[in-house]
Amino acid sequence: MKLFHSPASPFVRKVVVLLHELGKADDVALNTITTTAFASDAGLKAANPLGKLPALQREDGITLYDSRVITAYLDDLWDGGMYPAGSGRWDMLTLEATGDGIMDCAVSMAYEVRLRPEAQQSPEWIEAQWGKVERALDVLNARWMGNLNGPVGMGHISVACALGYLDLRHDARGWRNGRAALAAWYDAFAARPSMQATAPAA
Repeated sequence: MKLFHSPASPFVRKVVVLLHELGKADDVALNTITTTAFASDAGLKAANPLGKLPALQREDGITLYDSRVITAYLDDLWDGGMYPAGSGRWDMLTLEATGDGIMDCAVSMAYEVRLRPEAQQSPEWIEAQWGKVERALDVLNARWMGNLNGPVGMGHISVACALGYLDLRHDARGWRNGRAALAAWYDAFAARPSMQATAPAA
């Protein structure tokens, strides 16, 4: 299998962290590409008509996307147990969706600054996205710490990759301020070998 890959993408990192957690990092080739929202890589567009990362090309030629489809597929393929059975599954899926939502907003903010000329940038849009991030962080810190301190699942990986991306692109905003429990959890989780192996360069 082949994963279309960009090391700075938190959505790609989420998939690669899962591969490390499952002990399957060597079973999927990373096809590292350069792509942006305005200029998608040609090979990526051929594999995924949306032109978005990540995309997993299976050996039968079928390509899976987006990250939640890929992680669910890989977990099922290798019996990873990252999505519990029963009622706990819905908590895990919601936790994963919260991490993914933070990524969506944070990536959108970065694109606004990095891809648009300054005259076309919208400070109101950027702050609206950050407001969503802050609300999600507050809920994680107040509501989800019991789950985050439980057995590792896909929600933990998603949240950790989202927080790592905040450090990478939005560190000056100080997401840790007033969220000591979440910050302590992240610092411990970020020390896992899977996170260390996938840490993006600045």
